[in-house]
Order: sequence, then C-alpha cells, then structure tokens
Amino acid sequence: MIRIDFEAQEIEIVGPEGGRRHPLASPEAFAILSEAWIRSGWANRYSYSFTWLGRPIIQLPEDLVRLQELIYRLKPDVILETGIAHGGSVIFHASLCRLIGRGRVIAIDREIRRHNRAALEAHELAPLVTLIEGDSVAPETVGQAHSLIADGENVLLILDSDHSRAHVLAELEAYAPLIRAGGQIVVADGVMATLAGMPGAGADWAWNNPKSAVAAFLERHPEFEPAEPPCPFNEGGVPSGGSYWPGGYLRRVR
Repeated sequence: MIRIDFEAQEIEIVGPEGGRRHPLASPEAFAILSEAWIRSGWANRYSYSFTWLGRPIIQLPEDLVRLQELIYRLKPDVILETGIAHGGSVIFHASLCRLIGRGRVIAIDREIRRHNRAALEAHELAPLVTLIEGDSVAPETVGQAHSLIADGENVLLILDSDHSRAHVLAELEAYAPLIRAGGQIVVADGVMATLAGMPGAGADWAWNNPKSAVAAFLERHPEFEPAEPPCPFNEGGVPSGGSYWPGGYLRRVR
C-alpha cells in the first residue's frame, strides 16, 4: 500500500514487514509514483488520448519522445513496424523520416480496417509509407517485407502487434536478420508483465508477454544485447517517468 503525506512531503510503502518512508522529492518516491501512474493510466486507457498529425497513436508520450531520439541517431533507411491500428505510429515514423530527410516506413498488420487504410493513403505522408496486410509471421508476409528492403539498408524494427510471447518471439526470429551491426529493435508493451491482476489484464500476462519473448530471444542470439532507451540529456538524474516498453530495446552488436 502507498501512503502520501503531503504535509510531511513523504511517501510511505506499507507492507507485511512494516513501512518504508521516502522524501517525496527523492528518486525513490518518483519511481514508486511512476509505477503507480503506469498501472492507473493503463486501466484508464490514458494512452488512447493522443493523436499524431491527425491519427490516433495509442502510445505514451514519453515512449515516443525517446523513440524519436533513437530514430534521429540511427537515421534508418527503413522503419519496419508490425501493428498499425489507426496508423498514428505509422505517421509518427514517416514524419520523422521526412524531418531528417531520410528513410521510409513499411507497416504490417493482420487486418487493416478500411477506414484506417483510407485515412493513411490520403495522408500527406503516404508517399513514405508501404502497407502490408497479413499475419506478420506468415511466410508470405515475411517474404514480402524482406523483398522490399535492399541488401545493406539500415533497418529499425519496431514490434507492436500481437503481444503474446510466442508471436513476438516468432517476429523477432523472422525480422531480426534484417538488422545490421549497430542497428536496433524496439519491442512494445513489455509492461504487460507487471499488469497481471489489473482489471482487464489477462491471467497469463505475468509470463505471456513481449518482455518474456525478448528474454528468450536474447538467450538464443548472442549477436544482440539489451539496450537502454536514449536519454542523452538528463539533468535531473531520474531515468524514466514510466514506460510501456520496459526492456524493449535491443541492439545488434555483431
């Protein structure tokens, strides 16, 4: 249980072995409150309240701000993403490609709803986007995506479709070979591992989640290692205010 004492400017964590108190201005208090905010925000669908250049994006702003820094650093030739939904992330990635003057987006989804496809195809950034409809791990879909990427192109892979352990692991196996040394993969929604027991969460989320898939993939592939989300400027010294993508950054080292 969390107790906040605004008069004393303290936060207390109360458990079976007693309580631990921290100054409200401390990094420890910030981490505790961030975790509580993530849980409450997820339950209240907070991420469903944002758009990017006209399209619903369904992501946390903090995750997007850190992701744009990674895209700016890598300057990929291709951003390959699985999971489209309303297309906000597609347009987000395409807008960054336009801004830095480099790159294009290939986006895959099992079902691209007609109104979402129409909106994406009519968008100003449509020339930078290729849409593929199909199961992201089906051989024909994987083959089509691979055929659109030339040898030697710098690919940033972002996985945000079916979040089950088996599916994410299959996506990693299918598309990781496109990543060259120094390139990165971002796997969304590892936060599911900490949401088990919350209203609306699956009973198996504690193990059946993207974070678990990443761990299994890293065990099999020593050419990849965990990476931290970009944080080049951090005067406060606090690493994160909460993310839906914990443990979701991977880097190819060889």
